[in-house]
Amino acid sequence: MDRNIVTQTSAADAINHLMGLHPKGYDLSLDRVSRLLDRLGNPQDRLPPVIHIAGTNGKGSATAFCRAMLEAAGLSVHVHTSPHLIDWHERYRIGQDGGGSAQVDDATLAEAIRRAARANDGETITVFEILTAVAFLLFSEHPADVALIEVGLGGRFDATNVIKHPAACLVMPISLDHQSFLGDRVELIAAEKAGIIKSGSPVVVGFQQEEAARDVVVATADRLGCPVTVYGQDYYAHEEHGRLVYQDETGLSDLPLPNLPGRHQLANAAAAIRVLKAAGFDLADSDLEVGLQSAEWPGRMQRLNGGRLYDDALDGSEIWIDGGHNPGAGQAIAEMLAELEERQSRPLFLIAGMINTKDPVAYFDAFSDMARHVYTVPVTNSDAGIDPVVLAEEASKAGLSAQPALDVHQALQLLKEDWDEMDTPPRILICGSLYLVGDVLMQNGLEPV
Repeated sequence: MDRNIVTQTSAADAINHLMGLHPKGYDLSLDRVSRLLDRLGNPQDRLPPVIHIAGTNGKGSATAFCRAMLEAAGLSVHVHTSPHLIDWHERYRIGQDGGGSAQVDDATLAEAIRRAARANDGETITVFEILTAVAFLLFSEHPADVALIEVGLGGRFDATNVIKHPAACLVMPISLDHQSFLGDRVELIAAEKAGIIKSGSPVVVGFQQEEAARDVVVATADRLGCPVTVYGQDYYAHEEHGRLVYQDETGLSDLPLPNLPGRHQLANAAAAIRVLKAAGFDLADSDLEVGLQSAEWPGRMQRLNGGRLYDDALDGSEIWIDGGHNPGAGQAIAEMLAELEERQSRPLFLIAGMINTKDPVAYFDAFSDMARHVYTVPVTNSDAGIDPVVLAEEASKAGLSAQPALDVHQALQLLKEDWDEMDTPPRILICGSLYLVGDVLMQNGLEPV
């Protein structure tokens, strides 16, 4: 047994200790996490009803909508998401007595990590697998009405996929990402995502740009005898007179537009409403209204309206941050920026950093006819960051004017120095990596709670 883990007093210290012991990266298998969970008494079998959420894009937004609507109804909600932006505690929200949720406190998280590490007894395992076991341990020991569990990567072999009988499974939009682990065709990736589907459990399929992805998920649900509902076929959402109109087999709901910006959030919100129904939570429209208007998902098309980095920018600038990092995310972000451009025209500049598991050219393609210039920056809190010089070359391949910068602060200064005072103040998007966005939030003094 690793005795040193006992001496780690904070959650961050305990996790850093584990990261020094265990392999980094992905090693998709359920054997190791299943072994550890068995030693912990299989806490994953003692959870409240679980809604399991997979997808390439949109699963975080769907989770945020589900949580907000459930909490509006007075229910207590466990939430496990990944990755975090600034602090490990963001991954674990614990349902509270009387309803709602709160980030786990440090002492509780640190002790749960130590218990899981002691049970693992130094055997080979990934840190993500230990931290997933920690989520199940925490959620099994604190009562709640529901648990929202977001898949980390893929589905079939993701460490969260040990839930035997989820109340419902939600599969959000699927596109190319993590091809080296999940496959180089959308059908192969869809098959991995559909691996969370369990025999007889209701399945909700979110909006799918690719029919092939949708067909794979539906076929998997049919094969396992699951009731399945599909966006655009069994339930819908559209904007009408500044409102969100949701429709399924039970009728229409006239609701406010989601708090999260972007037209793609209409479909994400609809998927959240539908999966709550599929899981047996029949919420009043008033709860849906409050949830749609209160949902928050930091680091995803979030506007900065103040803070240290904001003050560095050219006066009058409009600054957005988004951690999306694959082609599908790039397209969704570009569509939202086009909506903003319709309302108020501003020249668009990107400040981008990415890690080397992504496809920069495919991501930048979405902005090829929109962005005036790209400043590429390092991702300092990941050892997989792409060198800014290399990333600028990748942006150029997508037809964008680009240059490297030392960091976000220097990029803002370069933009300021080159600015024509006669021009409209710019719209700036800081993008390409959740690691970068987390660093920006921390520098700006805005931490998720």
